[in-house]
Amino acid sequence: MKKFLSAEGLFQEGGLTFVRIVVGLLLIYHGWEVFDPTKMKEYAVWDVFKESSSPSFMVYLGKGSELVAGILLTAGFLTRIACLIIIGTMLYITFFIGHGKFWYEDQHPFMFVLMGLVFFFTGAGKWSLDALFWKSTYK
Repeated sequence: MKKFLSAEGLFQEGGLTFVRIVVGLLLIYHGWEVFDPTKMKEYAVWDVFKESSSPSFMVYLGKGSELVAGILLTAGFLTRIACLIIIGTMLYITFFIGHGKFWYEDQHPFMFVLMGLVFFFTGAGKWSLDALFWKSTYK
């Protein structure tokens, strides 16, 4: 009980790995829409995209970014690059597609920004492809 109430971490490697994989899978789920032409056409007619010079490109870029970043994060491969993709994409969604009200209406994409920051600062952990390729970092 003393350790449970302390400020020390509890199951950090396993807990962060679980959260990293779940967040990655959620991004894959959202990014998978890139393979649904009907859904992509629906997004392309949103006012925010109609104003751009290439609405379809913007929609495919966003969904493709979610998919690629989700795959990388789930595997724990190039994690910090994946996090930068997540942070950039989700900030764009929060402030340009949404209304920037990250405390209420646009919480969902902003939570992905925060999770991206968590894994940017902590790294993928020892149960990841990053750890496998850069063994000297994790002992």
